[in-house]
Amino acid sequence: MSKNSIPLDVAAAEDHLMRFLSVEGVTGQEANIAAAVCDALKKIGVPESAIRFDDANERIPLPTETGNLIVTLPGTRPGPRLLFSTHLDTVPLCAGAKPRREGDRIVSDGTTALGGDARTGVAVLVVVAETLIKNSLLHPPITLLFTVREESGLHGARELNPEDLGGAVMCINVDGQMASDLIIGAVGQENWEVEITGRASHAGVAPEKGISATMVGAMGLAEARRAGWFGKVVKSDGRGTSNVGIFGGKDNKPAGDATNVVTDYAFIKGEARSPESAFATKIAKGYEEAFAKAQIEVTDDAGDTAGVKFSHVAAYPPFELGKDTAIVRRATKALQALGIEPVYVFSNGGLDANWLDKHGVPTVTIGSGQAEIHTIKEYVNLLEFEKGCRIGVLMATLDG
Repeated sequence: MSKNSIPLDVAAAEDHLMRFLSVEGVTGQEANIAAAVCDALKKIGVPESAIRFDDANERIPLPTETGNLIVTLPGTRPGPRLLFSTHLDTVPLCAGAKPRREGDRIVSDGTTALGGDARTGVAVLVVVAETLIKNSLLHPPITLLFTVREESGLHGARELNPEDLGGAVMCINVDGQMASDLIIGAVGQENWEVEITGRASHAGVAPEKGISATMVGAMGLAEARRAGWFGKVVKSDGRGTSNVGIFGGKDNKPAGDATNVVTDYAFIKGEARSPESAFATKIAKGYEEAFAKAQIEVTDDAGDTAGVKFSHVAAYPPFELGKDTAIVRRATKALQALGIEPVYVFSNGGLDANWLDKHGVPTVTIGSGQAEIHTIKEYVNLLEFEKGCRIGVLMATLDG
């Protein structure tokens, strides 16, 4: 099947996309967009019995309205089961988005982000199902997966039970920009945090009686930078990145209450990323050593130090697929059939693909037009969206 032989209804595909962009569903609040997807699937002929939700939301450590949406399509020819995935949620900046078309783009009204990340993917999965059913195309068994809370930590994919995927052997994840880009790997992430408990004292009358948690934190961060653990990290045994995201106090309040009181508590949170899990952990431990050194250097007049409680935990694992992997070969074949030369990409950001690969389903991520994501300048490139739809249909129907 080539581009010219794909029976794609472009107008219907764009209608699906506009509809999904108009339904609010920020991360953790996916019930409405899930309902819209279910409604669309039923209208195109997917039986209600093939549509269900898992219980991943019961394991996600944040309030989440619904589980992952899973749709099972029987094959019309023999073959290993394929998985198509995307995520339902958007970032909070997309709340209240009002999509409108401007030429070959869909944009917001400029007061919010749009939600093309990943409502383009949601539309592609529905369009693939509609095209297969409407045109009685031959395809192997297919599972559609719409995850929740991707934007707030890949939680839906992480808490997914692999047995719910029906034995899928490979996955096409739709969550990218250019149709030519095939994301075949991504870094892993380690999250770290530190609680620093100092001692309050009057900063004017008796500063020497206090132990400044703020100073311990500041010196720890400065030491981490000096040791080469902040920002872009390049060492003889690995490479990665790190960032400090939060420096504050208790319950999202500032660290400290007044300028005349030595700060008695500070909370700092950051991340480390690397293509290798062990090196991401090493970056986090570099921060731990830096705060331990700062702890020793900041004392009161009796030589006492602050309490420093440091912890780190893996957020998601890295992965990388070889170009000879079956799913990468299938994606390459689909792009080349459309006259698109694939660009193989290793991402510095996490994707549901990280967890799907960990669950035993090799996953390639394709693009379908999202652009300037997570900003009020976000838009959908409709030409790339159409290509994404065509790639999806081809990947569903290719032999082998």
